[in-house]
Amino acid sequence: MSLTTDTPKTTGAALGQRADLVKRATALRPLLAGNAELSDRERGVPAENIEALAEAGLLSLMQPARYGGLQTDFRTLLEVGREVGRACGSTGWLTSLLNANAWFVGLFPAQAQDDVWADAPHARVAGVITPMGTAEAVDGGYRVSGRWMPASGCAHADWAILGVKRPDAEGTTDAVGIVLAPMPELAVEDTWFVTGMRGTASNTLTATDLFVPAHRFHSVPDAVEGRYATPFTDEALYRAPFVPVTALVLTGPQLGLAAAAVDILLDKAPQRGLTLTSYSSQAQAPTIQLAAAHAASLADSAQLHAFRAAADIDEAAQTGIFPAYDARARMRMDTGRTAVLAREAVDIVCSAQGASSFGESNPLQRIWRDIEAGSRHAVLNPDVAAEIYGKSLFGIRGTVSALV
Repeated sequence: MSLTTDTPKTTGAALGQRADLVKRATALRPLLAGNAELSDRERGVPAENIEALAEAGLLSLMQPARYGGLQTDFRTLLEVGREVGRACGSTGWLTSLLNANAWFVGLFPAQAQDDVWADAPHARVAGVITPMGTAEAVDGGYRVSGRWMPASGCAHADWAILGVKRPDAEGTTDAVGIVLAPMPELAVEDTWFVTGMRGTASNTLTATDLFVPAHRFHSVPDAVEGRYATPFTDEALYRAPFVPVTALVLTGPQLGLAAAAVDILLDKAPQRGLTLTSYSSQAQAPTIQLAAAHAASLADSAQLHAFRAAADIDEAAQTGIFPAYDARARMRMDTGRTAVLAREAVDIVCSAQGASSFGESNPLQRIWRDIEAGSRHAVLNPDVAAEIYGKSLFGIRGTVSALV
């Protein structure tokens, strides 16, 4: 599949819906950009942003249509995340993660999905799938304890997905799993003191001996291999491969941050001279022209890699053919490259704009901090992704990480 290929079976109606949703996200950019400095300073995305996104349907992209969701696809989520991230990295991150966690819920048994949405169709879900807690089997379910961070979106969520280990199930596919718990049954510790993606308020969730019914547990090894508990197997969206999805959903906001940085350069350069040169307009200086070309090309390249991964994921979901290990390894490589290329685009813009990029009043410094932090999420680690992919090219599989 080429880097420019869209999902072969994407219908005209689906393309029209995608275009409409992206248009809605674009229309919100002035509001979100206007609140970006506040989000960063107050370490939290304002409720106004979340309410506007919800009203526009942009937090229902991955929710099953059975509960009133839009049940779109991952290319759509990627493009919406990009547009929102273009205005505010933290808001873009929450848009992507709240939607992604809704997709995770769509993998659970029907009763678990009903628990979340049957009586509250607008319920939102945060979560940490890294197994930072333990689950002890008891009558009817599990006793769950642990500390989970960073829980992006927990300030705006009604439920949480929590990664757990089950020592009693060691050696089985149930040894590692994810569970669903209502947010009111969890404590939130204010621990998110960071320099980038500050507005995500990705604080720590805690629980001690929290009872979780058996139907709200899902095996992670089963999910990694495409064995999902949902009985609604005709719903294509919830046949997408687990690990590639987990990585891809983090890239949309970063595409937006890279695009925003290029926009700033193209907007500001014609109005500024190049310090200590004869150029009264940076736009006339070859050094700035080359920087713009390289930054824009890197942002485009990041997008192409992300779009290819999205196309592969969406095609697997539509066809119901779970992708082989080598294909999944390439998807993980694509997402790792997306993060690196987007980060490099922002770096070039900051260098071209010089020390003024880091003035507190300049949005570039926030964009730089956000992408420096967001692009280093563990599941996007480019070196790990490259090792997995490089080994797979030589037929060596499953020696680096179970998350492929």
